[in-house]
Amino acid sequence: MQSRRKLRFRLLISFALFGFGLSALFAVASLYVRAKVEDQLVAAALQADVDQAVDKTIENPNQPVVSELVKAWIKSDRTLYKMPLAWQSLSTGVHDMYEADESGRIRHYKLAVRRKDGIIGFIRYDISREDIGKRQLITSLVISVILFSLLSLAIGMWLSRKVLKPVTELARRLRDFRKAGRAEPLAPHFADDEVGELAQALDEYSTRLTAMVERDREFNSDVSHELRTPLAVISSTTELLQGSPDLTDKLRERLKRIERASRQATELIEALLLLSRAERRGPTRGEITEVAKVAADVIESQRPQIRDKPLEVELLQNDAVTVNAPASVLSVALTNLIGNAIKYTLEGCVTVQVEKGRIDIIDTGPGIKPEDAERLFQRGVRGEGAGGSGAGLGLAIVRRLCELYGWDVSMRPRTDANGAIASIVFER
Repeated sequence: MQSRRKLRFRLLISFALFGFGLSALFAVASLYVRAKVEDQLVAAALQADVDQAVDKTIENPNQPVVSELVKAWIKSDRTLYKMPLAWQSLSTGVHDMYEADESGRIRHYKLAVRRKDGIIGFIRYDISREDIGKRQLITSLVISVILFSLLSLAIGMWLSRKVLKPVTELARRLRDFRKAGRAEPLAPHFADDEVGELAQALDEYSTRLTAMVERDREFNSDVSHELRTPLAVISSTTELLQGSPDLTDKLRERLKRIERASRQATELIEALLLLSRAERRGPTRGEITEVAKVAADVIESQRPQIRDKPLEVELLQNDAVTVNAPASVLSVALTNLIGNAIKYTLEGCVTVQVEKGRIDIIDTGPGIKPEDAERLFQRGVRGEGAGGSGAGLGLAIVRRLCELYGWDVSMRPRTDANGAIASIVFER
């Protein structure tokens, strides 16, 4: 997982790296320029001195050149004085030499050589002192780089706090809006800059979102009123018809199916409206629902799906389980899960098992692929063999209802036989 870092931290790191990189580049450039210029100046000075010494020797061979820098020379009678053998093959120019002194320590020298008219002149210059100065310069530059990096970090902290202050204020106001439950204009509180432009865009988005929520709320209210009325008429009419003494058993069974369908439609409408309101205000609590009772009612309402299939549906209650949620919510969730199990199971058994803190629906149908288990809860996704019925919304609605009340809903293939297991865990 990629790590998340705050914008202020990234600004601080950017300033610190920029300051360190710039100062380090300046230090390297200073050392390079110093070494280059120093080498050129020393070489030019030594070459000029040795040329002058050789020219004087040629003009006056009997007068030795007196200089602390002159190590040796060849006089006019070609006699060699104090010249190391390693120097004899050197050409005219300035050479870098590394020799051991009396204490055995290796020292760095610049040796200027001049060959002219049989005269060879040498001037040796000890640059160890310059090396000491170079080390001192390096130490100073390292300290400067560290100080400049710390200064850049301090400037970055100050600038990041100043630059991000409007953004922090914008985030704080947005959090206050969430707590207050209503949005107020943001743009008047910020300057006419990028943050102010962002605040204005958020105000426009908030206006459009508020209008959309209001339209959705009005639509839900209208749908609730318009659909509940005909459903109530259907329910009351079927109830009256069932009281007629001259009804045949076949008609009575059909009226019961109409009554169950009406009740399911009413529960579904109530659950969807509750879901719409609760996602804005939070879930509705206070109603204790017995899970096994709702499961039994759902099983009875789904028996017409069995028809002539060699299929048994059984309810096993191993523990008394209750939930703090409306019965319509649990009924909608179980209707989808149990209805799917009956729909896709051609023969065998569908077992609804109520245990402590959960309910499992176990079928002997074709089962599901492990990789499709989570995908089935996505909107618009239908299981294999669904044919053209449904829009793939049932399990998506179940997932939303369970998330609203803190339940875990899942599906998985059976490991002991063909089929699938759908579960709702009420207690995590």
